[in-house]
Formats: sequence, structure tokens, C-alpha cells
Amino acid sequence: MTGFMRAAGSDWDLVGVVRQMWALPFMVNAFRAGTLTGLLAGVTGWFLVARRQAFAGHTLSQVGFPGAAGAALVGAPVWAGYLCSSIITALVLGRCGGASAAAEGHGDGALIGTVQAFALACGFWFVALYAGLLGGTTSLLFGSFLGITTDQVAFLTIVTATVLVALAVLGRRLLFATVDPAVAHARGVSAGPTNGAFLLLLAVVVAATVQVTGALLVFSLLVLPAATAQRLTARPARSIGLAVLIAVSVVWVALTVAFCTPYPFGFWLTTLAFTGYVLAVAGSRSSRRWGGRRAGVR
Repeated sequence: MTGFMRAAGSDWDLVGVVRQMWALPFMVNAFRAGTLTGLLAGVTGWFLVARRQAFAGHTLSQVGFPGAAGAALVGAPVWAGYLCSSIITALVLGRCGGASAAAEGHGDGALIGTVQAFALACGFWFVALYAGLLGGTTSLLFGSFLGITTDQVAFLTIVTATVLVALAVLGRRLLFATVDPAVAHARGVSAGPTNGAFLLLLAVVVAATVQVTGALLVFSLLVLPAATAQRLTARPARSIGLAVLIAVSVVWVALTVAFCTPYPFGFWLTTLAFTGYVLAVAGSRSSRRWGGRRAGVR
């Protein structure tokens, strides 16, 4: 998909590129879905990073691949495969305590690694059983903005509204259990149900966003914008808002650059997100060094 990815002529014309993009229905759907995906990933990813459960999030994203492949194999909708596999895995992790163990560094976190390996093996097995899916393996793993439909945008809208309402209800308890688990437990905030509820919400978010980013790249959108925001500010509300802004901006820029170049959307998505995180780390370290020098001079 390279023929229409540049504006007419050899010179870059940003206005012409924007007009071209918004004249194409599939690009309009891509930007709508990308905005909703960035919103979901920014808010949910902030709690994921703060709770040190990125490994569990990676597992939930990987199981979307065998779920989608299995759904196609039996003739079911791909989105149903994403959703069912993510929810089942979240229930397994929550029941066995794998996510909590990974966050605390316990050996039971090996359960997550086992699930990841088994999920990838099942995914490629399902692909082999249904040869017709082989052409779409790359799309399942790394995403594609070319085939996003109006129905998928509507599905994402419903998921976004549902997840945001659930997080608004659960947010105070979840934030309390994330920032200070010991005090939260003493105040009667049970870690088990809170962790289980968050994993289920995370599973729904992954199942919704993986249709845009792919099973392997959703992890980068969940983690990198949130980690960048937490590097820049320690205030939760401001950090969550910044994570959303970074995630949406990364998706929009990646879509625009992918439209104008022959390189895939997934490459730009991960590159931009990673670059933002590296700059945030470098900036925070430079700020601390400069602050230490000024304190030393005084």
C-alpha cells in the first residue's frame, strides 16, 4: 500500500495529505478508532504501569492472536475470539495470582510466561489448520489501519464508554490499592477482587484495541505512553491526562506518517512511542543533574 501514501508531486504537502486522508472513508475510520484506542490505552495503561503489571498486560495482548485465529477457524467473528481469549486468560491469571506474583517478583510469575508461550503456539497451529488465514497473520500480529470498519468503530465506542465508567467507579479503590497496598488493605480494600476487576477491564481493553494495533503492538501502546507520562509528572490526575494525550498523539502521527510512506503503521507506532519515552527519561535525568549542580553551587 504505497501508491497513494504521498501527496501529489514529489514535494511534501501537509495540507494536501490531510485532505487526501480525510477524503478516504477507511482513513476516517482509522482516526476515529485510533482516538478511542489511545484514550483506552492511556487511562488503562497508566494503572497497568503504576501497578507493575506490564508482564500480565503483555500476556493478555498475546493471547488475542490465538483467539482471533481460532475464531476464524470455526467461522466466528474475529473480535469475539479476541474478547473471549483475553477474558478467559484474565480469569486464569486472577485466580492463580500470576499477575500479582509478577508484580511482586515471586516465582509464580512463571505462569504468565507459560501462558504466553502456549498462546503463541496455539495461534500458529490454528493458522496452519486454516490456510486461508495465512495471508492475515501479519495483520493479526501487527495490526492494520486499512480494514477498520464503521461497525468496529461503533464497537470501540461502546467499549470505551463502558470501560471509562467502570474505571470511574473503581478508580478510587484501584488508585488506593496501587499507590499504597498495605494501607489500602488495612482500610479494608481487598487486593484480590480489585486486582481481578482490573484484569477483566484490561482484557476488554486489549480485545478492543488489538483490532487496530495487532496482538503484539498493543503492549507498546498500553505501556509506553503511560510510562512516559509517569516520568514527566508524579500527580495521578495530570499523569493520566498526559498519558492519554501522548497515546492519542502517537496514534495520529503514526497514521499520518504511515499514510505518506511505504513503511507500516506498526513500525511508526512503536518507534514514536519509544522515542517519546527515551526523551522523557533523558529529560528527567538531565533535570536531576542540573538541579543537583545548582544545589551544590548554593
